[in-house]
Amino acid sequence: MATAPQEKTGAAQIHALAGADPLFARAHAEARDAAERDPNMASFLYAAVLSHDSLESVVAYRLAQRLEAPDMPGAVLARLLLDAMARDQGFGEALRADLVAVFDRDPACARILEPTLYFKGFHAIETHRLAHGLWRSGRSDLALWLQSASSARFQTDIHPQARIGKGFFLDHATGVVIGSTSVIEDEVSMLHGVTLGGTGTAAGARHPKVRRGVLIGAGAKILGDIEIGECARIAAGSVVMESVPAHKTVAGVPARIIGDVGAAEPSLTMDQLLDEPAHDPGL
Repeated sequence: MATAPQEKTGAAQIHALAGADPLFARAHAEARDAAERDPNMASFLYAAVLSHDSLESVVAYRLAQRLEAPDMPGAVLARLLLDAMARDQGFGEALRADLVAVFDRDPACARILEPTLYFKGFHAIETHRLAHGLWRSGRSDLALWLQSASSARFQTDIHPQARIGKGFFLDHATGVVIGSTSVIEDEVSMLHGVTLGGTGTAAGARHPKVRRGVLIGAGAKILGDIEIGECARIAAGSVVMESVPAHKTVAGVPARIIGDVGAAEPSLTMDQLLDEPAHDPGL
């Protein structure tokens, strides 16, 4: 596995890390604290975090741990992933935006360390980012290997061609399917069981385009080459087959507009409660 030079000690190290990368410094400090509180975890935390010199190295190591297979040893995979990260100029920025998105939007997340090491939604999207970069550079077989490994390990199926913006929060992740011509813009939140799918065998653009700030509830199915407008909200369990205007909430099977979203950026507030319909005393 990829490792960094031997760590320095104490506050001086944390101060140096914070100046270069505050998120990595925080994860490093949290890992040190966790190792002190539970010595049984110390070996794992040293190998996964404390022995590394960058957030990218930590993520490459952890993804390689989780995705390795008999035909792809972890040490080999870690080197491949680090190389892919280095070649993709936008990866570091997207990685950090995704990490902050989980921390800000998931009330179950108390530390930066948690998605970095344990949350499969975060791991699935970072694996996809690497697969997408490989796909764009013509290394389709390695990209498809990563898709297949991620599908088996994280229960998500995201085609390497799909384009996903920064600050993507994939909560729980199980059962998510994202087709090859899908587009997801920045700051989108999506829960488990969501499908961005096509409606037939026609070639070309055939999957949804999800604009900035959209919130997609658990189990929603969005099908076809349609547009989900900026900061729209898709209620849990909905089946959406027509474009959705910006700042509107849709619900039902088939989905229909039921009102405004009630928030400037629903993907950030994560509010999935729908307004009760007005009661008509004459009924």
